[in-house]
Amino acid sequence: MNNRLLFRLVIVCLSFSITSCAVFQPEKAKKTAAAKPDSKDKNGIKAFDKVITKDAKSDAGLFTVHQVEDDYYFEIPDSLFNREMLMVTRIAQTATGIGFGGGKQDTQVLRWEKKNKNVLLRIVSHEIYAADSLPIHEAVVNSNFEPILYSFDIAAFHKDSVNNATVIKVTDLFKKDVQALGFPEQRRKQYKITRLDDSRSYIDTIRSYPQNIEVRHVKTYNAGDPPSNASTASISVKMSNSMILLPKVPMKRRYADERVGWFSRGQTDYGLDAQKSETVRYLDRWRLEVKEEDIEKFKRGELVEPKKQIVYYIDRATPKKWIPYIKQGVEDWQVAFEAAGFKNAIIAKDAPTVEEDPDWSPEDVRYSVVRYLASPIPNANGPHVSDPRSGEILESDINWYHNVMTLLRNWFFVQTAAINEDARGVEFKDEIMGRLIRFVSAHEVGHTLGLPHNMGSSVAYPVESLRDPEFTKKYGTAPSIMDYARFNYIAQPEDGDVALMPNIGPYDKYSIEWGYRPILDTSAENEKKTLDSWILKHADDPVYRFGAQQGNVIDPTSQTEDLGDDAMLASHYGIKNLKRIIPNLIEWTAEEGKDYEDLETMYEQVLGQYNRYMGHVAANIGGVVKITKTYDQDGAVFTHVPSEKQERAMKFLQEELFETPEWLIDQKIFNKIEFDGNVERVRGLQERTLNNLLDFGRMARLIENEEINDKEAYSLLDMMQDLRSGVWSELRRGKAIDTYRRNLQRAYIDRMNYLMTEEQKSVPARYRNWINQSDVEVAQSDIRPVVRGELMKLQRELKNSLGRSRDTMTRYHLQDALERVNLILDPNS
Repeated sequence: MNNRLLFRLVIVCLSFSITSCAVFQPEKAKKTAAAKPDSKDKNGIKAFDKVITKDAKSDAGLFTVHQVEDDYYFEIPDSLFNREMLMVTRIAQTATGIGFGGGKQDTQVLRWEKKNKNVLLRIVSHEIYAADSLPIHEAVVNSNFEPILYSFDIAAFHKDSVNNATVIKVTDLFKKDVQALGFPEQRRKQYKITRLDDSRSYIDTIRSYPQNIEVRHVKTYNAGDPPSNASTASISVKMSNSMILLPKVPMKRRYADERVGWFSRGQTDYGLDAQKSETVRYLDRWRLEVKEEDIEKFKRGELVEPKKQIVYYIDRATPKKWIPYIKQGVEDWQVAFEAAGFKNAIIAKDAPTVEEDPDWSPEDVRYSVVRYLASPIPNANGPHVSDPRSGEILESDINWYHNVMTLLRNWFFVQTAAINEDARGVEFKDEIMGRLIRFVSAHEVGHTLGLPHNMGSSVAYPVESLRDPEFTKKYGTAPSIMDYARFNYIAQPEDGDVALMPNIGPYDKYSIEWGYRPILDTSAENEKKTLDSWILKHADDPVYRFGAQQGNVIDPTSQTEDLGDDAMLASHYGIKNLKRIIPNLIEWTAEEGKDYEDLETMYEQVLGQYNRYMGHVAANIGGVVKITKTYDQDGAVFTHVPSEKQERAMKFLQEELFETPEWLIDQKIFNKIEFDGNVERVRGLQERTLNNLLDFGRMARLIENEEINDKEAYSLLDMMQDLRSGVWSELRRGKAIDTYRRNLQRAYIDRMNYLMTEEQKSVPARYRNWINQSDVEVAQSDIRPVVRGELMKLQRELKNSLGRSRDTMTRYHLQDALERVNLILDPNS
């Protein structure tokens, strides 16, 4: 290069910046760029666009959710820090053997809080409370420190024209094993889960809506005892976490009363003027309020529309022919809300099509949906989500499983086919199935309105009234559709056009009025006087009685699947109808070209219905009726079933069950569905009720009844003597004993041995809230002396009978029975 050219290059270089000159030194330029630090603020927090890159997939809603490759970020507006949110954890899809998905596992109130360079996710408890105006409020706060569920580094800040927001990475919250958001502890112990396998766990989706965020994540756990696919030594489930923004101003509560059935929640209130901590309970209910402009109309008794209706959308996946019936089931409740002062309070709508509203989703908490699920599960259920601070129901999704129609068909067939031609078959007409769907829809909607099962409802109607067309057309088969009073199995063929199922009844209207009618211009605490007066107005009328569902039946007037005020008479009519069905079962299930699967199913349905009748009757023996009352009401809360009724119950069981039910034994059916099984089946039916009668708790109640009511009581001795005399009646008559009776008598001896050697088992802790049990220290009670006395009487009768029997099999049986009894009485002989 000559000197002139070199001079020119130097001049050009001086005319530009040093950076421009770097173009001639590429290696140096690369090093300079690499050394340049990322853009961060003084706290070391990155710029928003360095975290949420141009390739991010963003979903605006309650929070804006960003996905950057495999990571997820929440962009939390500053206005939502310290707001309370409800996290509902469900199992969305589950492994075989665990049960069906959709079940709620946990609910927690959460609060997002900024602390220095971190965002904390705290768990908030509303289990204890005191008004912040009271001195004790400080003590409640100090003893209720909010635990930190998770801590996040602040990834970035974002400012726009509307909000200031904070960005955090939430990938690990949902991908790792945060137990509060994953598989419940009880199931972990059950299946011997050791740890989460990160390599087989991932976030499926996170979607944001205006008032909620929905997260789906798959969790795979290493398990020592998985319920299925044991070769994998693991369980995979899809979890669902719904985070819902709670209202800024909680709804006014309505305090619960045990005399009116309602889903409710409890809170220990330390601010009450009492000398002990007290738990208050308040209703789960929708926020139905009177519009300001309609308050005077409401006060005059005119019906008004609420500020906000309860709206149910029918899932797009629902078969079109069933949609009208499901909608009718929803809107059947309008008549109940009219009793509460509202018109058009609850309505049903078709979900919009994708074309009408592409953003509409059943996961959006603003929409309550009847969701149609293509599942073999024969069920439907109506859960709801409510604000734990006030009880306000925020949303509800009724799960409608396709196979609920099989359940309806089976019930309707076995309970009404004897009197109802429309039920005689395994494929119903659409209008018949539609009416059944409407019935179940209304029942499930009742749950979503806050009403539990009222198993004490159906006992209000006399049995004979359920055979009366005029009565049943007016009142249905029970005062409440929330009872399990399915279909009218009592009505007989000669009764005419009786109603076959319940509708929204007088109890339903009463309970909705009690829970939803606004009591204006007063506090929740001051409503009690008015609410009490509404209860006392109907206090002595069984139509308005609430009877809770029982896990273990002690009160025979609050049973599932029963009808009428007398279980023996109702079951007598029910069995008469089953006897009409059995001879027609082959004809009514026949379909050309099909096998006998439906015949087998319907025969099993007959057996199941028959067994229900036995349970309804047996509950009267040792039964105690509960009529909930308060101090200002006369009479007992708990009353033993009258002696006469218990004696009739025992006589019924002897005649209808322990004397072999020959009408159930139909060889024309058996030779089409099985190669054997009938003998064992009858034994199982009889043994189930026998063991139910010879239950430690029932025996304890009979002992206590005698102590309280003396000669008026049906005592344990009475029951045991009647049972032995019936089960062993052949001994007095010297008759041959057939196979069925021999099996029953051996089952009796086995149960007596159990009573002599076993102790009462305690109810597992997780079931104690809904399973009542009469506890008794068996070894120190009268139970074993009475059992021993009965065995000694039986021993003498067996010895006396041996010489009289000429039937070889009967003689062998009696010899064996005697040896068994001898071993119980003298195990060391």
